[in-house]
This record gives sequence, C-alpha cells and structure tokens, in this order.
Amino acid sequence: MRRALVSIWHVSCSYPFERIRFGERQVINGINNGFKFMEDALNLRAYRQQVLASNIANADTPNYKARDIDFSKELQRAQGVQVGNLNLSATSSGHMQASAGTMNAQALYRAAVQPSIDGNTVDMDVERAQFADNAIHYQFTVEYLRDSFRKMQSAIAANA
Repeated sequence: MRRALVSIWHVSCSYPFERIRFGERQVINGINNGFKFMEDALNLRAYRQQVLASNIANADTPNYKARDIDFSKELQRAQGVQVGNLNLSATSSGHMQASAGTMNAQALYRAAVQPSIDGNTVDMDVERAQFADNAIHYQFTVEYLRDSFRKMQSAIAANA
C-alpha cells in the first residue's frame, strides 16, 4: 500500500516539471525563430544595399538596367512561406522540405521612370531615396537585435 502511494506522489510531483521543460523548449524555439527572422532580414537588407549601390555606381553606364529586390516577397521566401504559385512536390519520404534562403534572392529589373537616350534606366533620385530607406531599416534591425540581446542578458543576470 505504501509503495502505491509513493508512485502516485511521484507521478503527480513530476508532472508540473515536465510541463515546465516543454514550456522552456517552446520559449527557446520562439527565440530561435525570432532571431532567424532578424538574420534573414539583415541578410536581405545587406544584399539589397549592394544591388542599390551597384545601380548608383552604374548611373553613367550605357544600357545599364536598374535592379532591385522585392524585400517582403524575398523575406517570406527566406522564412519558408509559399510565394506565388510555386509548389514543390516530395515524391519520396526521404525528400526534405524546400526552403529558399536569402542567398536565392532575385534582383529584378526595375521599370524605368524616365529612361535616358543611352538606354540606362537608373534614376539617381529614386536610387538615393531607396538606398537611404534601406540603410535606415537595416540600422533599425541592428538596434532592435542589440536591444533584444541586452534584455536577454539582463534577464539571465537577474536570475543567476
């Protein structure tokens, strides 16, 4: 009789701890997903900055076509969200889920606002504005990450 009582006590005693461990995993997974999102956003912002800088550098190059990326579409693609009508099928149980990363971002040609006689489609006003906007968003993301790390360090130090 005493043995049965001990096993019941043990089950009821350990149950809340199992729930806490499961909850901790959910928190850690949430943190990892948040940082993955920010990593993808920073990588895309850096890539877009390179594309815009290339446009500015080639402003006087004959027949150069200005390029840009669709940031929100590429960020969704990097996060594994289906974009457009692209469906990948797995024909075997061994196939892995496809996930297009930020390195596969497509730089598309931008429609010319006022093309020049030499065929160049770079509009310096548009490029400068897009370059500044992208730089501000990049800096905001860096500051947000820095603040998140500080808060996590503070929480860890308070619980240590």
